Amino acid sequence: MGTLAGVYFPTIQNIFGVILFLRFAWIVGVAGVGQTFLLVIICCMTTMLTAFSMSAIATNGVVPAGGAYFMISRALGPEFGGAVGILFYLGTTFGSAMYILGGVEILIKYAFHDALIGFVDDEDENLMHNYRLYGTIFLGGMASLVFIGVKYVNKAAFFLLVIVLLSIMSIFVGLFKTLAMIPPGVESPHCETCMCMLGDHLLHATEDGWIMADATSSFTVLLGIFFPSVTGIMAGSNRSGDLKDAQESIPKGTIAAIATTSMVYILCTFLFGAAIDRLLLLDKYGNSLQAGDGGKLVASILVWPHPYFMVIGAFLSTIGAGLQSLTGAPRLLQAIAKDNVIPFLSLFAGGKANGEPTWALLMTALIAEGGILIANLDLVAPILTMFFLMCYMFVNLACVLQILLRTPSWRPRFRYYHWAASLLGMIMCIVLMFICSWIYALVALSLAALVYKYIEYKGAEKEWGDGMKGLQMSSARYALLRLNEGPPHTKNWRPQILTLVKLDSEYRIAKDQLLDFVTQLKAGKGLVMVYSVVNGDFLVNFAESQAAENVLKRALKDHQIKGFSNVLIAQKVEEGLSALIQTAGLGGLRHNTVLCGWPAHWKQQAESGYRNFLAIVRAAAAGHHSLLVPKNIQLYPTKDDAIEGGTIDVWWIVHDGGLLTLLPHLLQQHRVWKNCRTRVYTVAQSEDNSIKMKQQLQQHLYQLRIEAEVRVVELESADVSAYAYERTLIMEQRNHLIHTLRENKKKSKIRTSIFCLLFKKIFLEQIQAVNGIHPQPAKPDVPMTWSAEQGKPPPEAKIEEVQNLSQMFEMKPDQPNLRRMHNAVRLNEVIVTESHDAKLVILNLPGPPKKNPERNYMEFLEVLTEGLDRVLMVRGGGREVVTIYN
Repeated sequence: MGTLAGVYFPTIQNIFGVILFLRFAWIVGVAGVGQTFLLVIICCMTTMLTAFSMSAIATNGVVPAGGAYFMISRALGPEFGGAVGILFYLGTTFGSAMYILGGVEILIKYAFHDALIGFVDDEDENLMHNYRLYGTIFLGGMASLVFIGVKYVNKAAFFLLVIVLLSIMSIFVGLFKTLAMIPPGVESPHCETCMCMLGDHLLHATEDGWIMADATSSFTVLLGIFFPSVTGIMAGSNRSGDLKDAQESIPKGTIAAIATTSMVYILCTFLFGAAIDRLLLLDKYGNSLQAGDGGKLVASILVWPHPYFMVIGAFLSTIGAGLQSLTGAPRLLQAIAKDNVIPFLSLFAGGKANGEPTWALLMTALIAEGGILIANLDLVAPILTMFFLMCYMFVNLACVLQILLRTPSWRPRFRYYHWAASLLGMIMCIVLMFICSWIYALVALSLAALVYKYIEYKGAEKEWGDGMKGLQMSSARYALLRLNEGPPHTKNWRPQILTLVKLDSEYRIAKDQLLDFVTQLKAGKGLVMVYSVVNGDFLVNFAESQAAENVLKRALKDHQIKGFSNVLIAQKVEEGLSALIQTAGLGGLRHNTVLCGWPAHWKQQAESGYRNFLAIVRAAAAGHHSLLVPKNIQLYPTKDDAIEGGTIDVWWIVHDGGLLTLLPHLLQQHRVWKNCRTRVYTVAQSEDNSIKMKQQLQQHLYQLRIEAEVRVVELESADVSAYAYERTLIMEQRNHLIHTLRENKKKSKIRTSIFCLLFKKIFLEQIQAVNGIHPQPAKPDVPMTWSAEQGKPPPEAKIEEVQNLSQMFEMKPDQPNLRRMHNAVRLNEVIVTESHDAKLVILNLPGPPKKNPERNYMEFLEVLTEGLDRVLMVRGGGREVVTIYN
């Protein structure tokens, strides 16, 4: 089809509807020529600006079936497209109800008043019951015609349009008739009559002996009633698939149709104001012009050759517009259902064998029946206004975004557009919505927001290259540049977690519970990055890395984690882990906390198992990142569990910037831990003032606004126990054995003899240790205490020589292993005694070793956490993460 048959005439047929024939003369009488002219200009300007925006979008590519929904969804994304598509569908459906009600009103009031059936005595209520009855009958017949075949509707459309245009032309022809023959109640047109209608006549009800006046109204109400008469501008874009050249026909046909109809409305404004007395214009139903029952269209007194010619044209216009709405609305619903952006609408994607939307037509008829049951044209019209204004607003918004983002794909053939014009059109749509009815406007916006959030929640995975993606990229770039200006303030600190997971040979996550723990920490609303290192060569194993990354993405989705995932291929896993900790993130959006699992079977595994863990500890310490190491992660609750009661015990030995005290607060924001209480423990020696220490710690937590029970545990000095001595001895002998075997790896005979001798020696010494035959070392002088001075952050995040319990955590190369083991055993005994029933124990993680054997470090941590189910070892990054200030 060409421009005339495919765009121009269908658009005119949709614009010229029931409002022009039934309400426009009354609007002129109530508002006056001046305000009616302003009302027409506002509405027509809104649709014209929207037409310019729509033309730019429609000529930026092929627009198949779906019309406005297709354009908005591909420009703003599936969320906005689905929300606006539903509103546009409801607007079109309620439009069919409005046209049918208008046709019934014409039939009963102006053509066949005898068809009025008496249901009740009240005249107004009885009239509404007749509207409902005849409207339902009309709806059933028109829906049946659409169901039989759209080709019959299209054949009748041109005939109906010709009748409507002739009836409108008859009004202007009748103007010349008034010069020679003036009917009752009509004045000859002259300037004085027109000028007297220019004033404000709103809210002035005029009473006359024989005039049935309805003048009580307001400009906003009239605006809501009139605006549906300028809708229908997207009829051409809805037929884009049938057009010969859509990119040429849509702009020309739509803009020409709007210009034509706007001129007709403006001329009718001055014509009615100049040729018809105002008191007669105030008669909404024309009861004053008809003898006996019934009424007469006020504007029909100007019609030539006969007033019924306008009645016929008005009735056929409602039938034609109603059929067009019942034809277009089901196809719009079918297009939304086929895109599957709203899953529960998938039923309406199917239909008859030829593709006709049968189920969508049935749903459209049911919704239209709801509009007919309202049985009041003046109440249905504002609802229609809101839905169409929402649609036009988003069309203008889509054009504004495409222009301002300047994406390379934005190359419309239509050149007469500007972002300021589209922005003005969008603002006018919003203002008109709230001017007409702020209640209806809020309802429409709430409905759109509800559909948007539903589509977002269901996750419509559609990649249409929409403008919202470009807007998000621009916003992300701006935010990253702002974040890169400097480090965040302590008040804005939140855990930005880099989670390092291990994948097995089949690229499955070895410790899936680690992601559940991340979900529970996400109550802090921080950044989450789930990364992994795969051993190999990037040039060879790229496909494997993509498969592993897909596994991580699925894991994030299954655990409902809003974050990022990536896989790094490295020839050495240790180097890959160090590289991730150094380079993960972008600009100011980088991690400040590293989370990794504890190597549970490090004694039975090869050295690479615990060396990878130590590489993470060292890299996190060097980069001043906080480190979280959950031990026995398989015993941690999942994200769906809920712990009823219990405590989270924090053993605060070394000040780490406040992370130990902040973690319970973050965990309690999640429903898994929200019923747990927090207890903070610290250790004092016999010579310390325990009461004062407790008061100082309580005051410190109070200033941090952290609710916790404070307990001070006094740790008496004691000799090195036999158990500590035995564990140290076995540890050193094992290290010596491994070192000897490594040096003699190539000499099998020597390796075997050394192994036998060493094994015999170890066996004899263990028997002596069990029998209590071992030397007693000197009593260690290790102060174990907490003081208020530790509340101050260290000047640098490095290992320093101290003279208290922190020596156990800040191990120095020259410190005896026996003393470290003794401290670990003593502290473990206290922790197990006090926190054996705790749901989670949080304690400091000692610093990484420098010179001592790495196995010793792992052994000390095993002894420190022995006998505890859920342990979270924490090492701060060297900066404050909580503050006492607002």
